[in-house]
Amino acid sequence: MDILLLIVGFLFLVVGLFGAILPILPGPPLSWIGLLLINLTSIVPINYTLLGITLFIAILVTILDYVIPAWGTKKFGGSKYGVIGTTLGLFIGLIIPIPFGIIIGAFLGAFIGELYNERRNTQKALKASFGSVVGFFISTGLKLLVSIVYLVMFIKIFWENRTSFIGF
Repeated sequence: MDILLLIVGFLFLVVGLFGAILPILPGPPLSWIGLLLINLTSIVPINYTLLGITLFIAILVTILDYVIPAWGTKKFGGSKYGVIGTTLGLFIGLIIPIPFGIIIGAFLGAFIGELYNERRNTQKALKASFGSVVGFFISTGLKLLVSIVYLVMFIKIFWENRTSFIGF
């Protein structure tokens, strides 16, 4: 059973890595499940503190994934309409099955929101839209970093207990 938990946990971490880049999959929460599964083996003692902190980080990064692009829009001079447009564009980009839909959605949402606010100021709308894309890349990088750290933690836990897993 321990070997099965180890394999399934590793698969969750790999899928979590892909999920950090692909907006369809929640990368950090999937990676956290991989950490949980290795801690559920009989060989590794459950570290509730580690699991609690890493769960909190996974949830926080998942929430920030929706907040940071809107923050980028605001930081690059966008109005509340640009921020609302970015948020709506992110969700629409998730639903529409086109390549880079979430990036295009955030960009177009911010652009349309800013144009709604000031019809003739396309320069400001483009700047705010660029900010939403910058925010998206920052949040994606953050998700990827967390997922990589969780993978490294998994490998470290496995490495420290490898003789128990292979039965030596």
